[in-house]
Amino acid sequence: MKSFISIKNVIFSVFIFCLVARSYGDSDDDVVPMEKTEKEALYSAVQGFVGTWWNGSGLYPDPCGWTPIQGVSCDVFDGLWYVTAINVGPVQDNSLVCATNLEFRSQLFELKHLKTLSFFNCFVSPRRHPTAIPFNNWEKLAGSLESLEFRSNPGLIGRVPTGFGSLGKLQSLVLIENGLSGELPANIGNLINLKRLVLAGNGFTGRIPHSFGSLSSLLIFDLSRNTLSGTLPASLGGLTSLLKLDLSNNQLEGMLPSEISHLKNLTLLDLRNNKLAGGLTKSLQGLVSLEELVLSDNHIGGVLMSIEWQNLYNLVILDLSNIGLKGEIPESISKLKRLRFLGLSDNNLTGKLSAKLATLPCLGALYLNGNNLTGELKFAEGFYGRMGRRFGAWNNPHLCYPVGLKSDSVVPHGVKPCRQEVTLLEPHARTKLADGNWNQNSHFVASLGFASNAIDGFWWVSAVGIWICAFL
Repeated sequence: MKSFISIKNVIFSVFIFCLVARSYGDSDDDVVPMEKTEKEALYSAVQGFVGTWWNGSGLYPDPCGWTPIQGVSCDVFDGLWYVTAINVGPVQDNSLVCATNLEFRSQLFELKHLKTLSFFNCFVSPRRHPTAIPFNNWEKLAGSLESLEFRSNPGLIGRVPTGFGSLGKLQSLVLIENGLSGELPANIGNLINLKRLVLAGNGFTGRIPHSFGSLSSLLIFDLSRNTLSGTLPASLGGLTSLLKLDLSNNQLEGMLPSEISHLKNLTLLDLRNNKLAGGLTKSLQGLVSLEELVLSDNHIGGVLMSIEWQNLYNLVILDLSNIGLKGEIPESISKLKRLRFLGLSDNNLTGKLSAKLATLPCLGALYLNGNNLTGELKFAEGFYGRMGRRFGAWNNPHLCYPVGLKSDSVVPHGVKPCRQEVTLLEPHARTKLADGNWNQNSHFVASLGFASNAIDGFWWVSAVGIWICAFL
């Protein structure tokens, strides 16, 4: 019975195969439902990326059929297959393997329905095989291309082509960790459909173009880890849809523009490691959706009191380390109930710490080291135990912890214990000491660290005399 069912299945499969083959017809043009020029352009473009050894001879019945090219996707337009995506590089185990010396062939720009083009870890040798992105022909893809990405290609050098500015349908432009350099083309600001612009980890120089403020649909904007300079353009206030803004690790200078308050949807603002100055602008208070604010390693200066921190009630990460802050730490920070990380280290902060900081329910790391904070830490012992080394208060010379902590394991690292309080004697007490009335003044002796019943002989009287002179 089982043999009969198997034979029946085989016959049915053969019948379906023959029916499909007959529908395609006998001619070669009918067997391959792909426009001839499209197929030739695809094969030539792929050979440029993977090497001339590849010829597609193993594909059946066409490059988009049962055995498609790895990394290539297709779709049907007017009854014919057309290429819609090319992804070159080791993104998956079976992806197209890049040739040692890749080349961009002009046939790439003949793929008139191409929506996605990406290269990952292909151009790897800036010395032996440096390659530049072609400047010409990008306008041919203006009617279709929506995503263009070059990731982790250190051998990809030169400038960003101005032709990118003609890709009017582009929604994602990602050029991350390549060897690109030069100034950013201002006409990228023409790409009004962009939702993601990531140009991080290159060698870009010059200013951020004012035209970038026209990208009103932008959600992700990342120019980090370059050598960009100049001030932040006020036009950035036009990025009203923006969720994430990362300009960290550049050489940007000047004040934060007041227009930054227009970014009501912003959840991340990372400007660390620049040369920004001019104090904390009140405009930050308008970023009501902000979850991460990182301004560390700048020359900003100013005081924490200038900001009403309770307005930023969504903050999870607040890192203002090493920005030249002065003054006291306001209690309003203790109202940030979602805060998990608070970094205020390496500033010039003064005054006493409010015990209310320990009441933050989500706080997992608090760094106050490298300031001029004073007084006794008022946090409960359980707070030190929970935070461990994630509580940093060292290098505050006049800060101390109470000697009553039960366990050495919870002693805050690098903080000295508070001295016991010394009680100064009234002037007439000197007469009582001279008369040997020690019992009435045993509290004074104890305050110096000696037990009252341990005093014996003239040597101790002399020692006490020296202490009295020192205090008076």
